[in-house]
Amino acid sequence: MRLHVPTPLRWSDLDAYGHVNNARMLSLLEEARIQAFWVSTDTSEHAVGASTAVIDATPGASTITLIARQEVEYLAPIPYQRQPLDIELWIGYMGGASLDVCYEVYSPVGVEPRALYTRAVTTIVLADTATERPRRIDERERAAWEPYLGESLTFRRR
Repeated sequence: MRLHVPTPLRWSDLDAYGHVNNARMLSLLEEARIQAFWVSTDTSEHAVGASTAVIDATPGASTITLIARQEVEYLAPIPYQRQPLDIELWIGYMGGASLDVCYEVYSPVGVEPRALYTRAVTTIVLADTATERPRRIDERERAAWEPYLGESLTFRRR
């Protein structure tokens, strides 16, 4: 199963060629990841990540998330579009203290033909705020994320 996170583009995401800058792609992936996994003030049943948003990122929280690795494969330039991109997220690996979040970035929902622009994986390590040392994924987090555990991405070239 995958989460679908609608992620709008900003004019500042574009480069001189009129498409999304490669460095800005990491920010778009971050925004989708935060919507999917961090606790939100939007508690509606239809909020993105309503069941998977279990990481408390408020000031004073006991957990921080650290990025250990990111790999991005750019398949096609992303032109500016007013409708939000459809970023699909799932977990390709869940270990003791880390997980790999997989992404596929598609054209907006309803735009045909559907275009796959980018594929990526981010390795996240959960850490204790006070010590900044890795901490184990707890039962609540594991239960929330297991339905989204799937096959990890295999990139075309290495």
